[in-house]
Amino acid sequence: MTQRIAMWSGPRNISTTMMRSFGARQDCAVSDEPFYGAFLKGTGADHPMAAEVIADMDCDWHSVTAALRGEVPGGKAVWYQKHMPHHMEGPVGIADFPDHAHAFLIREPERVIASYGVKRGAARFEDLGYQRLLTYFEWARAAGMDPPVVDTSSFLEDPAGKLEQLCARLGIGWDPAMLSWEPGIHPEDGIWASHWYDQVAGSTGFGGPPGPLPVLEGEAADLAERCRPFYEAMRSYAI
Repeated sequence: MTQRIAMWSGPRNISTTMMRSFGARQDCAVSDEPFYGAFLKGTGADHPMAAEVIADMDCDWHSVTAALRGEVPGGKAVWYQKHMPHHMEGPVGIADFPDHAHAFLIREPERVIASYGVKRGAARFEDLGYQRLLTYFEWARAAGMDPPVVDTSSFLEDPAGKLEQLCARLGIGWDPAMLSWEPGIHPEDGIWASHWYDQVAGSTGFGGPPGPLPVLEGEAADLAERCRPFYEAMRSYAI
């Protein structure tokens, strides 16, 4: 029986690197932000490559949901699905995946906002997903689950140890293959990889621990202050 994993994350949060890690397992299929097309089509959000993404993806919320609960790509024993909670603006949400193992990836808002600004410009609160990430985490706990939380900064201090804990919490075996992968754009990557994935495309493993928090000013600093309570509410649960 396949273990389906829904990893919920905001942007610029090593979410693609984590997808690389799971994709390095021989027993694991991966899906890259399967609701992105539906989000863009439904909201008209002005994202880079929006037209290309919509043309390339299934943009029907219910069809995508059925696929993620249906036949497993390649008949693999593990199916890792990378999701962004702020994409879930349609009629589908975390409650539509009661049979998935849910996990959550968080990062300090200062780092997220600084990284986001390099790729897209000034972020809005809604772009970062902190509030819905916490809402989904609380739903999973209320549903009787014990969803693991991965804090990016502490994770990068000990990827092997943290991955072993994460795998145990998700009900799958630890595989050292998760620590390295081939560089480049991978076949499973979304069409948007050419814009967003330059750093991960050059990687063959996890990077080192991050340095000091970036110093933000003005509206960016105010945004980080608004996001931080949601981050802190989940950080105490991090593995």
